[in-house]
Amino acid sequence: MSVVKERLEARAMRLEYATIGWNGIEMVVAIGLGIAARSLALVAFGLDTMIELFASSVVVWHLRHPGRESDQVTARALRMVAAAFAVLAVVVAASATWALATGSAPEESPWGIGYLALTAVVMLSLGLAKRAIGRTLDSEPLAAEARMSVLDAALAMSVLVGLAANVAFGWWWADPIAALFVAVAALNEARENFAEARELVE
Repeated sequence: MSVVKERLEARAMRLEYATIGWNGIEMVVAIGLGIAARSLALVAFGLDTMIELFASSVVVWHLRHPGRESDQVTARALRMVAAAFAVLAVVVAASATWALATGSAPEESPWGIGYLALTAVVMLSLGLAKRAIGRTLDSEPLAAEARMSVLDAALAMSVLVGLAANVAFGWWWADPIAALFVAVAALNEARENFAEARELVE
């Protein structure tokens, strides 16, 4: 293995550990604030963070695996991430539908709004850095997980808009609608990762 590749993989590991550390805090804060404010979108965002933690762990496993160059090992990593996203999409979609049907309204959550704005900046920065390294290393699991981090930033902004709309205009339905965006994004990511895994082993 070349020295350059070793350095890139080491940097990728540091970024993954940073992602795991941030997401560990994010999961607790988002779910806690979501429960306190009865915000489905914040709770859903916290659950999405659990998937981020799992995905980062998969990438760490893949980077440390002696057979990481194998298409079979790479496809296995992609399938694990895809399956988790599919489960998340179903759970969040069902919860959002229930909230819309019952008219469940969240309370104001200025702390949640502030934290989501910070999360969007942090996760976008991590995602872009990991994407650049993933492309250079030609690591599909790392590139996929980088897209998840960028998606996480986009979801944070989506949920932020929903909560802000409720605070500013009383649009209670904006919160579950934001949660539905989480579900759609998760389902799309699952589809893409399954497709990538299938292409590798065909």
